[in-house]
Amino acid sequence: MSPRISVLTPVYNPPLDVLQETIDSVLAQTSGDWELCLVNDCSTDPAIAPLLDAAARADVRIRVMHRTENGGIALASADALAMATGEFVALLDHDDLLHEAALAGVVEIADIHPDLDYSYSDEAHLSPEGKVVTPFYKPDWSPERLRSQNYCTHFSVLRRSLVNEVGGFRTGFDGSQDYDLILRVTEKARYIHHFTWVMYLWRQLPTSVAGNRNAKPYAYESGLRALQEHADRLGISATVEMQEPLGTYRFRRHLTVTPRVSVIIPTRGTSSLVWGVQRCLVVETVQSLLDKDTYPDLEIIIVADSVTPPAVITALERVVGDRLKVVWYDRKFNFSEKINLGAAHATGELLLLLNDDMQVITPDFLSTMVPIALEDGVGMVGAKLFFSDGTLQHAGHVYNGDPYHAMFRWGGYELGPSGLLVVQRECVGVTAACALLRLDVFEEVGGLTPLLHSNFNDVDFSLKIRSKGHRIVWTPYVEMYHFESQTREPTPTEYEHLIIRNRWHEQLLHDPYYNLNLAPRRDDWVEKAMR
Repeated sequence: MSPRISVLTPVYNPPLDVLQETIDSVLAQTSGDWELCLVNDCSTDPAIAPLLDAAARADVRIRVMHRTENGGIALASADALAMATGEFVALLDHDDLLHEAALAGVVEIADIHPDLDYSYSDEAHLSPEGKVVTPFYKPDWSPERLRSQNYCTHFSVLRRSLVNEVGGFRTGFDGSQDYDLILRVTEKARYIHHFTWVMYLWRQLPTSVAGNRNAKPYAYESGLRALQEHADRLGISATVEMQEPLGTYRFRRHLTVTPRVSVIIPTRGTSSLVWGVQRCLVVETVQSLLDKDTYPDLEIIIVADSVTPPAVITALERVVGDRLKVVWYDRKFNFSEKINLGAAHATGELLLLLNDDMQVITPDFLSTMVPIALEDGVGMVGAKLFFSDGTLQHAGHVYNGDPYHAMFRWGGYELGPSGLLVVQRECVGVTAACALLRLDVFEEVGGLTPLLHSNFNDVDFSLKIRSKGHRIVWTPYVEMYHFESQTREPTPTEYEHLIIRNRWHEQLLHDPYYNLNLAPRRDDWVEKAMR
């Protein structure tokens, strides 16, 4: 028998026509086994109670409770939960709308996946003129992104027994009571499902965050506390900070241990013109790293070709001192082999793969990357990279048959769609121009694939890491310049295309963090169309 879904809707002074439309959107559901639990939180509009009572008289599936005093949205939501009898509870605000097939979609997935504990859908805004605008086509389950913003919230459906197990709605989190609940439920959820179509329309009103981000400033403080308690429950040593835009957060992990980091830099020791000055790129890369970062236990492994000028090695010895290790590579150029050779000589618990044409921007960047890389479940961490003109070079990989760089050549400090460029998040892969990972992960996947000597080796490496069940995290809080193409030709050959497609055909066709409703060219995050 299909599960019942209890729709929970706390009500406080919405416009009458808007409230009626919300109720009507539930009545229009094509799935029959539902109940609507409406809690009137002592609305001051005298017309609210009669409207709710009339709805309950008209359909036995609608249940109404009238509170005698205003308790706030968290307490009203808790009362609605107490009324619920369904196997699942769904969260619907008093001024929003459901797609007519929303509940049917949840029931279908619940029948397929008996262990379904939480689901969420794509959403869009409903303008004051009644137009569907600004769709938010979301990634599949991304716990790191949830720690940066409540990207899941609409339309959320949760297993009622699990909601009760984790304590239900908690007072003191008004405005982010759903966020707090979702964090606690997903910490324990067995199966999480993302619906890649718009089930929920979030109405833009002056009193709603959809219409005015400053409408409920208290909600962001509640969200911060919910995230801080989430970190504490999981034993993650971290401080949560609000940032711009409102509704996004920095989940700043603390550097509590400092295992050795082996920095592996393949180079030929070439010089190039950057910002009008001829530079020895590898020397300046290493100099910027040591100038910007005070991490206490570094070794610098330079994998040099036989053509590397002796003067470059001498300059590196002067800059690095006794932390320098030079490994010689005497074969035809193969980036993958050079990285693997460097790793074989590493003594660190962590490996930082770094190109020789970088300039570090962020001071003490390893204090951000190291605690992420050490966290259980994380396989690799990547950074935000800029071209010399300040445009964006790398914000993680996206796939659509072929790999791309996300938001390629966007302005370096744009927010990105739905805050994409300012939130820490999972992605399918990161460039090996700057990537930090544990040595045991590197060895588990066998290092980089020598068949891919120049291009796509990081794509293949990322997919190997993900195939072992590890997550890959991109952070916007580590910034570097990448003077790409200064030291080698990056254009992939047909041979390299053939290898990567043959090895990872299915994975390249489905990027779980890039919604199928977005444009086929997967570097711009432009939607195709509303469903």
